[in-house]
Amino acid sequence: MFNWDDLRFFLELSRQGRLVAAARKLHVDHTTVARHISALEESLNTRLFDRTPRGYVLTKAGQSLLRHAESMESQSIDLYQDVSGEDATLTGTVRMAATEGLAIEFLAGQMDAFRQKHPGIVVELVASTPPLNLSRREADLAITLSRPQSGRLVARKLANYALGLYATPDYLNRMPEIRSMEDLSEHDFIWYIDDLVTLPQLRFLEEEVKDPNVVFQSTSVVAHFNAALTGLGMAMLHCFAAGPDERFIRILPNDIDIKREFWLVVHEDLRHVARVEAVCDFLADVLHENQPLLLGHI
Repeated sequence: MFNWDDLRFFLELSRQGRLVAAARKLHVDHTTVARHISALEESLNTRLFDRTPRGYVLTKAGQSLLRHAESMESQSIDLYQDVSGEDATLTGTVRMAATEGLAIEFLAGQMDAFRQKHPGIVVELVASTPPLNLSRREADLAITLSRPQSGRLVARKLANYALGLYATPDYLNRMPEIRSMEDLSEHDFIWYIDDLVTLPQLRFLEEEVKDPNVVFQSTSVVAHFNAALTGLGMAMLHCFAAGPDERFIRILPNDIDIKREFWLVVHEDLRHVARVEAVCDFLADVLHENQPLLLGHI
């Protein structure tokens, strides 16, 4: 019979893929992780990981054990909740991943309100595009731009949001007047680095503007925002960030109004964990309440 505690080390290594990263999460040294994995493989008489240059990769036997181990982990969480009071379950850390623009320009500003409601929960907000891998437990939940198509994940639509074309008054005063879409050919644009765009939902500039003259590119929408503020050019920005900012003017709002969706995604084993549920419910409420802002109607 194997040691039950070895499963804890197995789960973390399967999620992190590297001994040092798993050790860091478990607050032990990497030799301790390796020792527990070796003991588990010996007791089960099978190899659970292939050691590759990319790290530890689950074998077929490892993938089979992962399903059982995650189920056991979920049941242990349920057990804890059943025998603990509400005060005990609404404590701990929840790691939340979201696209950079939403994370930095909106969610960070909501954390004080969450803290007032749930002082025992610490939120780790990861600004990541594309989002972290929930199946490997890189995060507890994520806000994505589309519904996931695979994995043991539960998703629900949170809200719609809009992007518009923005520039500063200084930029517009020194460039040709814009009266129609055709006038945009005489203007400068700030955009993503094409070959580093990983999400199809972010590929929309050339759908709106034919042969745009791009003068600056970055993988960061926050860099777009700050570069546009200098008067460098026009940028497609989130309406919830640029709209309320009096330093920006929105260009051709009736012609350029990009609509996208935010989805809340959580691993099915964590969907009923109290602290994760608390964060999910808060996100659903705060995005619903701010739907006009997200769509650029404020």
